[in-house]
Amino acid sequence: MRRGPLAVLPMYDRPELRAETDRLWALLRDRLRAAGMAAPEHLDRAVPAPAAWTSADLVLGQTCGLPFATRLAGRVALVGAPDYGLDGCPPGHYASALVVRADDTRQGLAAFAGGTVAINERGSQSGHGALLHAVAPHARDGRFFRAVRLTGSHAGSIAAVAEGAADIAAIDAVTWRLARRHDLAAASLRVLAETEPTPCLPFITALGNDPEAVATASAEAIEALDAASRDALGLCGFVRFDEADYAPLAARLAEAETRVALPD
Repeated sequence: MRRGPLAVLPMYDRPELRAETDRLWALLRDRLRAAGMAAPEHLDRAVPAPAAWTSADLVLGQTCGLPFATRLAGRVALVGAPDYGLDGCPPGHYASALVVRADDTRQGLAAFAGGTVAINERGSQSGHGALLHAVAPHARDGRFFRAVRLTGSHAGSIAAVAEGAADIAAIDAVTWRLARRHDLAAASLRVLAETEPTPCLPFITALGNDPEAVATASAEAIEALDAASRDALGLCGFVRFDEADYAPLAARLAEAETRVALPD
């Protein structure tokens, strides 16, 4: 059984960015300790993210907005979200890039009706919830896609579209920006459209911790991070949110599911 404080930042923790992520955590850790909070020396990269999110030992974690809205609200304390400075999005917000092969001549989302979609996982805001909300207006008799390919990750979805195993995928805009820098498969894709902006993937802490102190430490750590590391991670700042900012994600998914269903 695990004992002691826990910190996880798994959502954008690419191998190429481990050093920069560790630098961010070191700054955050020291500020948390200065605020009187116990904080682990290093991030934990072994514990599964869902287990970490609900751990009573969680000092800092990052989750997806839809699981927060549907399962975690009230069970964890919301801290806020990083601002990734994404074009077309308010501070602290992001969208999903609907990506297709660059040589696919179809234009407009409606043209992909009857195709195969790659999804990282059901229950993901960027890969599932935002996608369903986008295609719902184009559904006919409750259907839009002919088939679904579950890939397990955004990287897997990018690869599935690039290889022709799927026609389209919804990719978290931060992940997409990083993929264009680091993944050859992304070079063969283009952005067909973008979904509506929603609050970014939230930082959370266990109930009983002070979310204001964690938010302050997060904002100060991002500001103190060296410019090269901030650029590599795409960080611009930190925005405080509350549960009401994420609640619409669950409502939008529920409304979309009344209009369209994904194939099994």
